[in-house]
Amino acid sequence: MLAARKDYMTFPDHLPIVAPADSVLGPGQGNWTYKEYANLSDDGNHYEVVDGVLFMTPSPGSEHQSAVGEIFAYLREHIKLRGLGKVFFAPLDVELAQNVIVQPDIIVILNDNRKKITHSRIIGSPDLLIEVVSPGSVGYDRREKQNSYARAGVAEYWIVDPLAQNVELLILEAETYRSEGVFQGKSTLPSRVVHEFAVPVESFFLA
Repeated sequence: MLAARKDYMTFPDHLPIVAPADSVLGPGQGNWTYKEYANLSDDGNHYEVVDGVLFMTPSPGSEHQSAVGEIFAYLREHIKLRGLGKVFFAPLDVELAQNVIVQPDIIVILNDNRKKITHSRIIGSPDLLIEVVSPGSVGYDRREKQNSYARAGVAEYWIVDPLAQNVELLILEAETYRSEGVFQGKSTLPSRVVHEFAVPVESFFLA
């Protein structure tokens, strides 16, 4: 089941974007579940499933990886020191529903939800998900993924922009996200999931 590279094409003046992987052999768009997703061959591409649609996502850039590494390091130290739960980073599958399988950049599972962690994947909604956006993924992260996270009941969602060096913190209320604001510089994040996380946002982008 090899995907044609035309699912997203890279030209000198075009950035790769997240796009439906229509050419991948399988059950047909709209019908993908974890079973079919888990049987995909390793063709070097990165896939996710949202509402049964298989998407191909571009490889992350250096700014993306740097921000993910810094945020993960700070969160892991904070959460481990206080014995709050577990922190993971991509690639790790999160099965939010039978037809929604994603690989968020950073995943936080508090102790009360540790039973959702299995050997192969996380099954159910984590307490906090973090996505580091790029020009080619920002629409997908703010539309398909954000809607899926809200429907699954993910309590908190951070959208990190390494180019603008800021973080938007979204809180789930009445099955939809409300923005607590966009934070940058020496501001800290008023997280309801990770209490007393007193790391200035600028620290995520200094590496």
